[in-house]
Amino acid sequence: MSVEIEVIKMEHPENTNIVIGQTHFIKTIEDLYEVMATASPISKFGIAFNEASGPCLIRHDGNDEELEKYAIDNAQRIGAGHVFVLIMRDIYPISVLNAIKLTQEVCTIYAATANPIEVLVVTTEQGRGVVGIVDGFSPKGVEKDEDISKRKSLLRQAIKYKR
Repeated sequence: MSVEIEVIKMEHPENTNIVIGQTHFIKTIEDLYEVMATASPISKFGIAFNEASGPCLIRHDGNDEELEKYAIDNAQRIGAGHVFVLIMRDIYPISVLNAIKLTQEVCTIYAATANPIEVLVVTTEQGRGVVGIVDGFSPKGVEKDEDISKRKSLLRQAIKYKR
């Protein structure tokens, strides 16, 4: 049996975050829609889910046409069954990630990021599967006191996650 690994670059608009995960049931689209819709009245999002049996369609939903299109395009390029792609704006993954993880049909979260992201996809005779994620870039060093101050300032002032 031959196995091929391909690097698939994800695309998402500036100032958005992308969540990629593994799930197992067609109801995923409706349940993830509910997670996002109830998390924030101002957030925008699009979801796509690669069905892995029956008609094997890319199921999709969202409240923003552009983000839904990006989610569909990314899911299609990944091409692996039971993978979902969620793209969001005006909300951070930290605000919804636990609710996504607790969604009954969600098995794994591969990534939740605003960074450039690549998905490592393996192809076998049966189909395709996600084997890993490249999220952002490699470290360039260890933070120093000045970097620690900047990190704390970002959390407390810019995104208001700490007091």
